[in-house]
Amino acid sequence: MTTTLDSVDPGVAAARMREVLGPGPVVALTGAGVSTDSGIPDYRGPGSPPRKPMTYQQFVGDAAFRRHYWARNHVGWRHVHRTRPNDGHRALADLEAAGAVSAVITQNVDTLHEAAGSRRVIDLHGRYDRVVCLGCSEVVSRASLAERLSALNPGFADGVADVEVAPDADAVLASTEGFRVADCGACGGMLKPDIVYFGENVPKPRVMEGYRLVDDASALLVAGSSLTVFSGRRYVKRAVEQGKPVVILNRGETRADGVAALTVDAGCSQVLRSLAGAYTA
Repeated sequence: MTTTLDSVDPGVAAARMREVLGPGPVVALTGAGVSTDSGIPDYRGPGSPPRKPMTYQQFVGDAAFRRHYWARNHVGWRHVHRTRPNDGHRALADLEAAGAVSAVITQNVDTLHEAAGSRRVIDLHGRYDRVVCLGCSEVVSRASLAERLSALNPGFADGVADVEVAPDADAVLASTEGFRVADCGACGGMLKPDIVYFGENVPKPRVMEGYRLVDDASALLVAGSSLTVFSGRRYVKRAVEQGKPVVILNRGETRADGVAALTVDAGCSQVLRSLAGAYTA
């Protein structure tokens, strides 16, 4: 039976979470709600505007879609590139350092867990700071591509006022006509962000590594994810099948509330900081 905590003091919530999760090691599964306090909006949290992310099929099948994506990403990159970890990211790193958390499986592509000091991170949906060629599979840094795109489109990003930016560095722009897209410098092939798009599968080795982490953990902590997509929800299913407690910390309902041992309807940063304190006290 699920216990739900709503509008409670972070310390009270953390104490209850600590009780349900046990001594660990716990594996953490995180979503966009962990990064909202770093200035990166989420896709599905309460109050989030409707979003329709580009699909893999659209990206590879239509040059106009690719131009639109890269133009928006060229602007959004500058915002996400400047973001910094918040106290929720740092708390998870502290929990790992204390031996309470074994690893983080993140649905985010912002690399902020690594920046906060987490050592074992599975970037389930990829990383926004890398670009892969669909022709020769060469991987280059997004920073190097930014220089090429700036050279091809001088002044394009500078002429854009403040914009709304999505979690994958996609910015909302009214017009992207005339934007020039860069091809692979090695083979001339199509470049794509090293991110798992909607309609694309998470690479199997990455999925299996996440399963192994759940298998080796004593409990699963979900933080900042509505668990709408199966790529993350599969790990909740795995933990439940093994009889391991699942604790969900998220603003609003999730797709797995019915199988969790405990749900906490709250923001991540303060509660995770209190949870780190509960484990290290």
